[in-house]
Amino acid sequence: MASVLITTDYLVPGDDVYSRLTAGGHSVTFAPHAGPRGRAGELALFGGFDAAIVANEPVTSAMLDAAPTLRVIARSGVGYDAIDTVAAAERGIWVCNAPNVNHHAVAEMTIALMLAIARRLPDVIFGVREGEWPRQGGTELRGRTLGVVGFGPSGRAVADLGRAFGMRVLVTTSHPHSDGDGVEFVDLDHLCRQSDYVSLHCKADATNIRLINRGRLATMKPTAVLINTARGSLVDETALCDALESGGLAGAALDVLENEPPPPDSRLRRRSDVIVTSHLAGQTAEARKRAGISAAENVLDVLDGRPPRSPVNAPLLDSRS
Repeated sequence: MASVLITTDYLVPGDDVYSRLTAGGHSVTFAPHAGPRGRAGELALFGGFDAAIVANEPVTSAMLDAAPTLRVIARSGVGYDAIDTVAAAERGIWVCNAPNVNHHAVAEMTIALMLAIARRLPDVIFGVREGEWPRQGGTELRGRTLGVVGFGPSGRAVADLGRAFGMRVLVTTSHPHSDGDGVEFVDLDHLCRQSDYVSLHCKADATNIRLINRGRLATMKPTAVLINTARGSLVDETALCDALESGGLAGAALDVLENEPPPPDSRLRRRSDVIVTSHLAGQTAEARKRAGISAAENVLDVLDGRPPRSPVNAPLLDSRS
């Protein structure tokens, strides 16, 4: 019997993930991630466990050093940039993610944020709540240009929905192709200049930190809106606030930030032209169920002596058996 730690906050005793793991003869411990654990808590987190299913919390080499029995870390989601995958591989630990489980949820949330800004829904909703009766005119998505940065599953799904709304869709990707998608492949600078909505759907890595920086923001239309449901590190938030304050940009909708949650004095919290949501674009009931099951299957694969079905690293050692 192996011991499995689950830190993903929406996975709970008795659910499908718990049932699959216990049916395999394994014990399950829950330690939901609800913010920073502190140095001591981080170092002790994985101690004594053979496997872990984790949310989007940091997993460092020091934490792995303190977990000599750990064999697999399975993300209950797509992104894994918070995990030191190289350090894990060096210690013989598989790292896995849950691909293709939440791209429709992310795409729908992206369109929802675009509509909320286009129709000024936050102002209307809060105005009515305060006893007012706002009647501002919004704008339509039809006929506008949507720029999609990254063309993986989420980017494709957003492009499809944008086209359904009657939008012209520009795409920036490292792998352009022509297969009837009905989109135009352009470079990032051209996309920033031409788009009314710029929506980020690319992976975050060392090569694209602050991909949307002060220079690119300066090239965008003053009527444009930036949407980020990918990773906070892709956007220079200081430059974004400066662009909004100067009138160089009309608005932003951010589901991801560099620091989550943002500090109370964050400039982003105070702006009426910015919508900030709590990293929940992929968090529908359906997507959560698929992600949890995917993570459990990866864990069971490794504990049963098989390679996991969706690894993101390749352990250099096979000493943790």
